[in-house]
Amino acid sequence: MQIAVASGKGGVGKTTIAASLALSLAGEHAVCFLDCDVEAPNGHLYLNPVFDRQTPAVIKIPQIQAERCSSCGKCVEVCQFHALAKVGRSILVFAQLCHGCGSCTWNCPEGAISEIPNPIGSLEAGQTKEGIHFAQGVLTISEPMPTPVIRQLKRWSQASEDAVTILDAPPGASCSVVETLRGSDYALLVTEPTPFGLHDLKQALGIAREMDIPAGVVINRDGVRDSRMDWFLSQNKLPIMMRIPFSKTLAAGIAAGKPLIEIWPEYQPRFRNMFRQIAESIAKGKPC
Repeated sequence: MQIAVASGKGGVGKTTIAASLALSLAGEHAVCFLDCDVEAPNGHLYLNPVFDRQTPAVIKIPQIQAERCSSCGKCVEVCQFHALAKVGRSILVFAQLCHGCGSCTWNCPEGAISEIPNPIGSLEAGQTKEGIHFAQGVLTISEPMPTPVIRQLKRWSQASEDAVTILDAPPGASCSVVETLRGSDYALLVTEPTPFGLHDLKQALGIAREMDIPAGVVINRDGVRDSRMDWFLSQNKLPIMMRIPFSKTLAAGIAAGKPLIEIWPEYQPRFRNMFRQIAESIAKGKPC
């Protein structure tokens, strides 16, 4: 079972929820935690894994063999990402624009293009003391494309088929969020009852519905009340899976790197109950 924890907006407590869900289930299920926020992974701050595996995340980029190239420009024509340019009789490659799709290689009439690996980040994995299998992707600073790292992380993580896999998605509603949600059985959308929270929740919900993934909502900082949030959820028949109140005690504990269920142990059974509701929803095939 794959549960993606997402939010249209950063800073609403998405990783807090994902980490506490993983910790709450660790004693009852095999749990795999994938930190797919590869531009700023921070799940390890709550789960404290011991990393024992690492490998580069790479994409294959074209290398022009000048002695065979006729400078016909076909590769430039087929590259929809403008990673190739013809200057005089030379073909220039702009590695940071390349998506590694291979179109130029396939369409070169002279067979003058080979592909070489271009590292864009790293993949890391290990175990937590609770037995959670933890893996994260780290995008190299200045690299523009997180999506290939996320895609490789999901393949490389070696999560067992019977494990509950929790994917901590990047914030926002970009391609990297779509890639994280791809193949998930359920989307747990974390929000806050503010105008910005509602606006960005609508974007995240739009992605989930477009991908036909059932969804439920966790409202964090509940009590900073905006009645429009409850009205929207009611109108769209979105289940509220949990409410977490606004609390300075909770904020201080999280800032110190403590998981929510360590600060408030009474929430552990609530997370387990939420997981049971998610499992029942998946089994019944309820739409979001």
